Amino acid sequence: MKKRISGLSAKLIASVLLLSVLLCVAISSMGYRQFTTVLEAEYNRSAYEIAETARTYLNADRLLEYLETGRTDAEYEAVQQKLDALVLSTNTYLIYVTSLSKDYTTSTYIFDAVHPDTGFSRYELGYTAQDMDPAYQREVARIMTTGERSAVYFYSYTEASGAHTTAAIPVQDSSGQVVAFLGVEKAMTELDNARSTYVRNVMGITVLAVILFLTLYIGFLRRQVVSPILTITRETQRFAQDNVARVEVLDGIHKRDEIGVLAKAIGTMETDIVRYVQNLTAVTAEKERIGAELHVATQIQADMLPRNFPAFPQRGEFDIYATMTPAREVGGDFYDFFLIDPDHLAVVIADVSGKGVPAALFMVVAKTLIKNHAQAGLGPGRVFDLVNNQLCENNEAGMFVTAFLGILEISTGQFTYVSAGHNPPLVLRGGRADWLPGKRNFVLAGMEDIRYRQQQTVLEPGDRLFLYTDGVTEAQDPRGDFYTDARLQAFWTQNELALQPLPEQLQQLHSDIADFAGGAEQADDITMLLLQIKERRQTYATDHYTGDAGSA
Repeated sequence: MKKRISGLSAKLIASVLLLSVLLCVAISSMGYRQFTTVLEAEYNRSAYEIAETARTYLNADRLLEYLETGRTDAEYEAVQQKLDALVLSTNTYLIYVTSLSKDYTTSTYIFDAVHPDTGFSRYELGYTAQDMDPAYQREVARIMTTGERSAVYFYSYTEASGAHTTAAIPVQDSSGQVVAFLGVEKAMTELDNARSTYVRNVMGITVLAVILFLTLYIGFLRRQVVSPILTITRETQRFAQDNVARVEVLDGIHKRDEIGVLAKAIGTMETDIVRYVQNLTAVTAEKERIGAELHVATQIQADMLPRNFPAFPQRGEFDIYATMTPAREVGGDFYDFFLIDPDHLAVVIADVSGKGVPAALFMVVAKTLIKNHAQAGLGPGRVFDLVNNQLCENNEAGMFVTAFLGILEISTGQFTYVSAGHNPPLVLRGGRADWLPGKRNFVLAGMEDIRYRQQQTVLEPGDRLFLYTDGVTEAQDPRGDFYTDARLQAFWTQNELALQPLPEQLQQLHSDIADFAGGAEQADDITMLLLQIKERRQTYATDHYTGDAGSA
């Protein structure tokens, strides 16, 4: 722990040190550049003052004459002496007057004054030079063309001559024509010394300031940051091991900054975690009890649905298979099938609103009522008339059921059915999958005294009837897209499916839905029932089934 805290302290100190150094370097660099710029500008201004003074010594009307004749006179010598004296008095390297060629690549010297300390020799009258710097040449051309002095100042440095600045101005005759070019190169001997002194002073002050600041700041960090954090860290580790709150340890950190807020928050967290663990223990025990009861309820619900297949092994005229996959441990969907008499088979599929235990209880009541009335020999419409009114009694929770009931006359294939707001079944025939025609009546338990109208069709040998709940078509993938009726129809148009056993057909549909869902959790139960008509046999006695449709 000490190593960790020391590491934190070292990181804080290192970051402050780095920031201080960077800040000092930045300030020093900016000051250095500004200092140098001002000093260079001052030297250049001085050079231009010298150039202006030197220009007053010249008789511009005779400059070209000196070049043409190549001879000097007393006036020339007097000017040369003045320029030499100016070089010495102002500590200037060079003062020269030249005439330039038309392309400004060649300069011919008229006057040249050289400081003796430079070690250079004077160029005599008529000396020609052609090694002019391109940037300097362009500026000279502008000066000679416009007759104006340079808008910038030139700065250069060589190991031989050191730093110097150049001033360049035009020389005009009495008619205003530019006839020559005057240049002054002034040594900047004080620049390097001044910059060295500046750097030494700034760096010395900076180092002292950083050392003093770090000394004070390290003490501040250890007292105000590192020590409280160490206390918080030790208490956090202790709580992680003991799970016993000791907020008095953190109460000693009386700070109003973020560290104090953190200490208070951790103390509160310890108390809350202890309380939460106690509550969680109680809740977990209760959930385990409820889970056990739900498991029993799930088993009871599963036992209420027909699960033994083949369901009617002694009957070769038809085959039937069904499955239900609840979205929760206890679902609201149910299916049922049973023989009313030897010649009449009833099939039921339904979806109770809601999920969980309430839906399961309502499902038990609905399933029982439908089966009881259907076994009494009533037609599907009459069965739903009676069931609806009974479910509406004392339905304060406002639950409802979508349901489909069909009764097959086995000997003739006549299928009588009624829908209470349920998804229409699919008739699978000859490689086609068509919706069973008919009107969807109002849901069960939605309103009293509803009259449910039944309809009829004929199922031929080889036909299959697929019943399902909306958990099939409304299965969702991770993006929220639905499985859809169209995909369900497309699945059942696969010709090879009809050759497989019914359980295998529904298993393949389950797999197709699972592939589509891509692991997404489903919000609704998935219930399916598949009835296959195989053949017709002799007529059975039907004394029990009356087919009473009530108002149908």
